[in-house]
Amino acid sequence: MAKTSAGKRKPAASESPRQALSAGDPAARIAQIDSQLLALVQERAQLVLAGVHGAGTEADVVFATGLDEQPVGRLLQGSRGPLPRRCLRAVFREILSGCLSLVRPTRVAFLGPLYSYSHLAAIHRFGQSVDFVPVGTIAAVFEEVHRGHSDFGLVPVENSTDGRIADTLDMFTRLPVRISGEVEIEIHHALLGKCPRHEIQEIYSRPQALGQCRNWLAKHLPAARTIEVTSTSTAAQLAAEKPGAAAIASLQAGVEYGLAVLAENIEDNPGNTTRFAQVGGPLPEPTGNDRTAILFQVDHRPATLAEAMNIFKRHKLNLTWIESFPVPASKRTYLFFAEMEAHQTDGRFRRAIAMLRRKAVRLEILGSFPATTTVE
Repeated sequence: MAKTSAGKRKPAASESPRQALSAGDPAARIAQIDSQLLALVQERAQLVLAGVHGAGTEADVVFATGLDEQPVGRLLQGSRGPLPRRCLRAVFREILSGCLSLVRPTRVAFLGPLYSYSHLAAIHRFGQSVDFVPVGTIAAVFEEVHRGHSDFGLVPVENSTDGRIADTLDMFTRLPVRISGEVEIEIHHALLGKCPRHEIQEIYSRPQALGQCRNWLAKHLPAARTIEVTSTSTAAQLAAEKPGAAAIASLQAGVEYGLAVLAENIEDNPGNTTRFAQVGGPLPEPTGNDRTAILFQVDHRPATLAEAMNIFKRHKLNLTWIESFPVPASKRTYLFFAEMEAHQTDGRFRRAIAMLRRKAVRLEILGSFPATTTVE
């Protein structure tokens, strides 16, 4: 058994941490580990600052801090221990967010108020060391980024239950704001209020949230009137102020507005998720696991869309998403949004786009970004 000069036991190299803790003083060893973790985190921050001082472009500055989660994902794949990956990812997210704040203040716009699902997605993506800018509409998120008032914006693109988010697609057709990342989160709705369930007369929430809980509401609260509002956080605020009112919102919104949880996980689809696009910022470098989004319009005549789709097939580009969207002020004319497994710098993508451009009335590359996994 190894001992220090003061006679205290020192863990042998062959011992596991659990064996060392059981044989020594667990509290003292935990305190020692905490001190080491603190020193290593600060050392990492110093290295980030040193690396940024030598960076020559904005992309170097931003991504030197680790906004790109690919390295963290690869690191966590080798994790062995009792802590789940979601816990470890949250720890690393806040470290990366803190390092980013050392480089420069970063503003992130989202559809507010605070503790809306867009806000929760923004926290998952950026951590809590950035300056969050809640705005009233999806259009305002795009305007914040387009005018340079915010560095990034986070907007919902599609929901696994309700499909596309039309307001977001509309803004991509109007402003030259590009996608640089994504985050997909599980959406779990809660019924929140200050009165018992049998006293609820009105239920407030966003139209999408009400739609995602329609079967549960019809079964459990058929007499309550549903009222659409601009956000789930606004719904929670109204439920806190009005007698006989309840809200469908996140548990975090309930905590923020002092509401009781009357029912959890009331969404009809237990696999309900929403995917958000990060807009603004520089083009991410290829990772080998990327997606690129485009919008295009072809002539309104037979087989033109089929010809466009065949281009992707010929160049072996796997489409992961496609949506049609009416062209404003033009009857029976459509734009198409498509997403594929490729980075816009890939040769096969460039060749396909060159061919599609010859057939398209309009064609825009909306951005490339690393593919991510769903956040629990």
